[in-house]
Amino acid sequence: MNALNVVAKGSTVNLRQLSLALFVASLSLSAGAAQFSCPDLASAVQVNACPSEDELKHTYTGYCSDNAKAYANQTDSCIRYEDYRAMKNTARWESKDGEFDGYVSCDLPASQFKALKATSMKVVQQGKLTKLVCVYPKGINFTYRTKQTCTVDEKACVANAANCKATCN
Repeated sequence: MNALNVVAKGSTVNLRQLSLALFVASLSLSAGAAQFSCPDLASAVQVNACPSEDELKHTYTGYCSDNAKAYANQTDSCIRYEDYRAMKNTARWESKDGEFDGYVSCDLPASQFKALKATSMKVVQQGKLTKLVCVYPKGINFTYRTKQTCTVDEKACVANAANCKATCN
């Protein structure tokens, strides 16, 4: 008897054929479309800490004193410390399931942030990457990244932003 064959209840099963069948079945299950809706920020979790004022001042001095950036006209955020601070005083947050993430100003109290509701959802292509972007008030975006193709149900979104859904496959 060949080592790849197994006798089960009087019939012979080829393990290669069985493995191939299981692999094809798993592909067909994973090929199904997944639906996404914008995460509820009430259950979002902060992933990293906010920078301290000393860290911000130190990085402002280092970043904005780089002459190469000044000559390349890349120092718009360096005109005033307040502009730099507004840009860099952020922390990364994730949805409860870890699928969506975004950067949130550390000046926004967590209680206010967690009360925000999505206002829209959009699909943004960036090369081969698809971004499913949930837009919230105060300039907050939470993004899901995939190499799949995603479409947004525009009718549901127009009727009520809370009902926005996207399908990715």
